[in-house]
Amino acid sequence: MKPRRFFTLFLMAAVGPAAHAADGDSNAGVTIGVAAHGKYLYDAADCAGCHGGGRTGTPPGGGRALATPFGTFYAPNISADPRYGIGGWSEAQFRDALRRGIAPGGKQLFPVFPFPSFSGLTDQDISDIRAYVLSLPAVPDPDKPHQIRAPFGWRPMMAVWRALFFRPGPLAAVAGKSDEWNRGNYLVHAVAHCEECHTPRNVMGALRGSRAFSGNIGGPDGQNAPNITSDSETGIGTWTIEEITHLLKTGETPDFDSVASGMAEVIRGTKMLTDDDRHAMAVYLKSVPPIHTARRPPDHP
Repeated sequence: MKPRRFFTLFLMAAVGPAAHAADGDSNAGVTIGVAAHGKYLYDAADCAGCHGGGRTGTPPGGGRALATPFGTFYAPNISADPRYGIGGWSEAQFRDALRRGIAPGGKQLFPVFPFPSFSGLTDQDISDIRAYVLSLPAVPDPDKPHQIRAPFGWRPMMAVWRALFFRPGPLAAVAGKSDEWNRGNYLVHAVAHCEECHTPRNVMGALRGSRAFSGNIGGPDGQNAPNITSDSETGIGTWTIEEITHLLKTGETPDFDSVASGMAEVIRGTKMLTDDDRHAMAVYLKSVPPIHTARRPPDHP
């Protein structure tokens, strides 16, 4: 196996079970209004896709399998259960997991959990997501143990990876850009974490910023993510803002096709957004500089 493929799959595929430390403040301040906004963000990010069996409103008890050449990894329980989920986490601990990729007890999370993107979330949005998660029924199920071969779950190497490739948020507004563009930038990067699938990775599994949104062959679960830059030949440069907005709501492309596979899961989240937020995402995506790539990735990476 080539080194690039080896490191990419390893670092993308190894998510560990969440730690279950408690230091109080487990359900403080949960209100209907805050939880409702948290649900909006939770749905937009399609958190249920990994943690809730793919169904919005389902308690996020985890368990989704991610098969890799190194074994099978399982999404952890992030329900309100105080023993097996995150019910015993304080708000600060929950924020550390999303903002810094650090679980209670100092456990370093692997970037298959997209904390490099979630790091861009505001403190308030992180708090609201937590409020919604804690409003769902607790699932008293332990995490499924990973079925992997050593040494692919060796966490100490994450310290080096983080030093080289990770910069914590939150995401700052870009001066000189419109409020709508900045809103779209925030939704694309921090909430929907589109880069995690549509940007290729280097030999250490980190996103290649210089090729942002240019597509990724052999991405999560071995799927190929297309080029969504403004390149008119190999990207979506010929699409209008309205066509991008329509796709984010319905999954229908301008040529009357429908997205499938992993992108269908993404649409399950973006269709929950308001029309204004989908339009803002389209405005931002339309502004992404063009990057020309191979016209069509291979069917089997």
